[in-house]
Amino acid sequence: MTEVSYKIPKENDGTDIRDYYPSASLISPNPPYGKKNLIKDRADVVKHYTYSSLATDGVEIVKDSLSVKLEGTACKIRFEPKKGFKKQAEDFKTCHQAVISKNCAFKALNGTRAMQATPGAWNPMSGYKVNKSEESLWETFLPLGMPLARQRSVTLLHYPPYGALKSADYLNNTTLKRWTRLLKHVGIKDKAEQKRYWSIIDVNPIAAPGSGESEYPNDYFPIMMSSVFFDNDEGGCDYIRSMLETNLNPPHNDSNPYTLPLLVGGSLLYDPQAPAWFRIRYKDQQHDDGSYALPRNSFGEPQVNINQAGFVRINPESKKLTPYMICNHMVAAGVTGKCCPNKRDTTPDIRVYEAQDLVAASFLKQYADNPQIKPEEARQAACLEWFGTKDGNCAPQASPTRTDNLEVICALAQMDLFITYRPDKEPKVVPKYKYKEALKRCREHAQDPCAEGCGGKWELSIPNPVSYD
Repeated sequence: MTEVSYKIPKENDGTDIRDYYPSASLISPNPPYGKKNLIKDRADVVKHYTYSSLATDGVEIVKDSLSVKLEGTACKIRFEPKKGFKKQAEDFKTCHQAVISKNCAFKALNGTRAMQATPGAWNPMSGYKVNKSEESLWETFLPLGMPLARQRSVTLLHYPPYGALKSADYLNNTTLKRWTRLLKHVGIKDKAEQKRYWSIIDVNPIAAPGSGESEYPNDYFPIMMSSVFFDNDEGGCDYIRSMLETNLNPPHNDSNPYTLPLLVGGSLLYDPQAPAWFRIRYKDQQHDDGSYALPRNSFGEPQVNINQAGFVRINPESKKLTPYMICNHMVAAGVTGKCCPNKRDTTPDIRVYEAQDLVAASFLKQYADNPQIKPEEARQAACLEWFGTKDGNCAPQASPTRTDNLEVICALAQMDLFITYRPDKEPKVVPKYKYKEALKRCREHAQDPCAEGCGGKWELSIPNPVSYD
C-alpha cells in the first residue's frame, strides 16, 4: 500500500479550509462545462482542484483513489499514486501543505480584509454591470488547480477573471489556450509537459469581471493596490513574495543553481500591474557585484521592458537568485493586436507581438534544457530564434537558427487576428482558424499576415477586441 495521506491546512495551523477554497454555491453552471459530477460542498471543491493539480503536475494516481473529507477546519486528503510516482506524490503533499498554509496563501486573505476595511478600495462598481453582461462581483480567489510540485516555471499576471471562479477552472480560458499554442511552437509539444508551464500567480488574487472576451476597466485595480494589500509585511500581507518563494522552489529543482524561471506578464499597453509591482518591489535591488537587478535608463529610472531578462532575489534572505523575463500578457496580442507599423509607445504590429511572445516561451524552454544558463544568454538565444537577431529590437526577419520562424509567426498572427465568440462555452473566445488553416492562408500570401494592409480584404469575422454593441 503506497497511500499518501495528509491534511490541509496542517494541524495547529490556526486557519480554516473554508478560507482557501470557494463555496460550491459560487460555481455556475454546476456541473461545470465539460464535467459530469455535481460539486455539492466544500469537500467536493477541494477534491476538484486537488485532482486538477495532480493532473497538471503529471502525478498519476490509481483511479478513484482520491478522497477528500472535511475534518473540523481542515480537509483530510488521501490518494494512491501509481507505481513509479511515489516520490512525486510525496513532493505534491509537501507543496500542497506549504501553499495552503498560514505562511503562504492565507496572506491573500489578510490583504483582502485590509482592502475591504479601506473605504473605496473594494469593488467600487458593486451593484452595477461593467460590460453589459457581467455584474461587478469580487471574491478572493487563489491560484487553485495549478501544478504544485513539478512546475517548470511561474508566471506572474494581473488578476483572475470571475468566470474562472464560476467555472471552477482557472486553466480553461483564452489566455491559457493561447499560451499553450506558443509553448508548442517553441518545442514543448508533449501535452503533459505543457501543463507544467501553467503555474500562475496573480498580483491581485481577486476574481473580478473581465477576460480576453471583454476588458474590465483596469483602473479599479490601480497599480499601487498590489503593493499596499498583497506585498505589505505589516499584518502578514506579503502574499505575492510568499507565493513566489514557495512556487519557484519545488523539490525537483533543489539541485539546480537558480530557482525556476519567472515570467512577469503585462506592459504599459495592456495589464501593466504585474510588471509595475515588480518594478516597485525590486527598483533598488543590487547584486553582489553592484549591478542593479533592473536595468536603468539614462535618467536612472529602473526599467521593465518587454523581453528584458535578468536576475532578482525574491526576498533578501532567499538562497537562490531567480531568472526573470518581462513579457506581454499572454492574451494581449489576441485582444489588442493589429496590422500596423511598429512605432515607439504604440501597440506593436501583430508580427512583433507574436515574436515577443514566442521569445518569452522560448526563454522558459532554455531553462528546461539547461538550468544553469544565464538570463541574458537565454534571452539572446530566444531572440535569435524568433526575431533573427540577438537583441530582438526589430521587425521579425529570417532566423539563422530556425528556418520556419516567419511562417509560424504569420500563422499565429492569423489565429489572433480572426476570432470567434461562443457565449455558451468555455473558453468563449477562440480563433476562427485552426493552425493548419492559418498556415495555408499565410502560404497563399507570401507569409504576410497583414496582406493588403491593416485589415484589407481579410476583414475580421467579429470586431477585435470583442464588442457587445
